Amino acid sequence: MTIQAEHFQRALDYLLEETFNSVYGIYLDKGTSLFETLAGITAEEASIPVGGQCATLAAQVKHIAFYLDVIVDAFHNPNNPPADWEAIWRNTGAVSPDEWEAIKAALRESLNQVKTLLKNKNDWTNDREIGRAMGVVVHTAYHLGEIRQALCILKDDRAVS
Repeated sequence: MTIQAEHFQRALDYLLEETFNSVYGIYLDKGTSLFETLAGITAEEASIPVGGQCATLAAQVKHIAFYLDVIVDAFHNPNNPPADWEAIWRNTGAVSPDEWEAIKAALRESLNQVKTLLKNKNDWTNDREIGRAMGVVVHTAYHLGEIRQALCILKDDRAVS
């Protein structure tokens, strides 16, 4: 069975939109997309590690943007060098309000690059590229869950989950 590229693209667009911007009811609850969630997080909250060895929310968000950038690089250069996946976790701690806003803006820019790349993709016959595209949704959804669970601890607000 073959899926038409336009159907795959449309489904991918819906999943990206729901994951990052606005819930359609595909898999998230109303008001829980990534940017909706981040809008309610202060720089102070984004700076608190959730537990002894856990990352800050700022690091989680920087990691998502980094992942998106790696995906874009992989589409353009399948033989790109390995990424330093640990750098963000090692180097991102407390952030100022300006730094927090810059991190969120960088995430939005990385997302825009991914969306442009995927929108201009006409041929979805390469399994690796399909996997990368699906990975954007899956990987981000994982970290969105981590962020939302951390908020339950940081804000002690059971309604966040």
